[in-house]
Amino acid sequence: MATEKKAFVLRISPEMLKELEQWAQEEFRSTNGQIEYVLSDALKKRRKSLRQTPNRNQEAET
Repeated sequence: MATEKKAFVLRISPEMLKELEQWAQEEFRSTNGQIEYVLSDALKKRRKSLRQTPNRNQEAET
């Protein structure tokens, strides 16, 4: 079964949109697909970073 995706409005500058559209075209993706790819990659990197520093929150509290 396919995962249902939530639709929402995203406001970005025209310059950023143009750059994302160009990047998407270079990688043979739709603009939406490129944004999803970039966000997914950023979340993967964040999760990896959080796993490598499990005591980060505890250090900030002391």
